[in-house]
Amino acid sequence: MNLPNRLTIARFFLTLGFVSALSVDWRYGHTVALALFIAGSITDYADGYIARRFNLVTDFGKLMDPLVDKIMIAGAFICLVSPPSRAIPAWAVVVIISREFLITGLRLLAASKGIVLPAEALGKHKTGWQIATVIFFLCLLAAREFDGLGLNPALLDDAQNRLGTPLIGIALGLTLYSGVGYLWKNRELLKTQ
Repeated sequence: MNLPNRLTIARFFLTLGFVSALSVDWRYGHTVALALFIAGSITDYADGYIARRFNLVTDFGKLMDPLVDKIMIAGAFICLVSPPSRAIPAWAVVVIISREFLITGLRLLAASKGIVLPAEALGKHKTGWQIATVIFFLCLLAAREFDGLGLNPALLDDAQNRLGTPLIGIALGLTLYSGVGYLWKNRELLKTQ
C-alpha cells in the first residue's frame, strides 16, 4: 500500500479519535477533537498532493479518499449538532449529509458498472469550506474549555453568530452547488437501461 493510501486510512482512524473525543463529555474533549480533526484535515490535503505529485494515484485512493472525507465531515457535523456541542443547526447537517450520501450512492452505482468517479475540483473546494467551518466551531468550543485565559463567553457567542452563520451558509451553498453539478455531469449513470 502506497503512502497516500496509508494517509487515507490514517485519516479514518483520526476521525474515530475526534468523534470519540466529542462524544464523551470531559474537560478538554473539544481541544483534543480540534487537534485530531486538524491532523485529519492535513492528511486529506497531503494524500491527494502526494498521489498527484508522485503519480501514485490508485483506484483504491479514488474511491476511499472521498469516502473517508465524507465519513470525517459527517462525523464532525453530527457531533457538532449533538449535545453538549449544539454548535450547528440540525437542518444544515441533514442537508450536508444528504448530499454526501447521494454522491456516495452515485459512486457505488458507477462502480457497479466498472466506472470510477474521482473527486472533482469543486468538490474539493466544498470540502475545504466544510473543514474550515468545522475547525471554526471546534476552536470556539475549545476556547470555552480554558477558563483561565479570561475569554469573555459573550465574545465567543458573538463570534459564533457573526462568523459561524456565514461559514455555514458558504459550506451549504458549495455543498448543494457541487452536488447538483456532480449529479448533472454524471446523469447518464442514473438512466435506467
